[in-house]
Amino acid sequence: QVQLVESGGGSVQAGGPLRPSCVAPGYIKSIPSMAWFRQSPGKERKGVALSNGDRAASIVDSVKDRFTTSKDSAKNTLYLQMNSLKPDDTAMYFCAAGPRYSWSSAAYTYWGQGTQVTVSS
Repeated sequence: QVQLVESGGGSVQAGGPLRPSCVAPGYIKSIPSMAWFRQSPGKERKGVALSNGDRAASIVDSVKDRFTTSKDSAKNTLYLQMNSLKPDDTAMYFCAAGPRYSWSSAAYTYWGQGTQVTVSS
């Protein structure tokens, strides 16, 4: 059952930007942590960005110079700003929400259906 709704993925040429967003329904607004994960075919789902109202956002080292995350609490929406995209960034991007601030996907209770990001060279 999908509780989070992602949008804003798409196809882009290398070097371009994308800004996926994730809307959480009101009944899980109290969940403290949200995160972005990505997964390529045949590979493990890996964390990209963490967000928690009480802590500074975290971005995984491999994309830290290109990606940022922000949250509009009034809209209960999490954003992932991705700049200077590379073909290696091609993946399904998932939004997650849960009680813990963690890079582990097992820590998250709620997930979206994912939004595909494809970067061509």
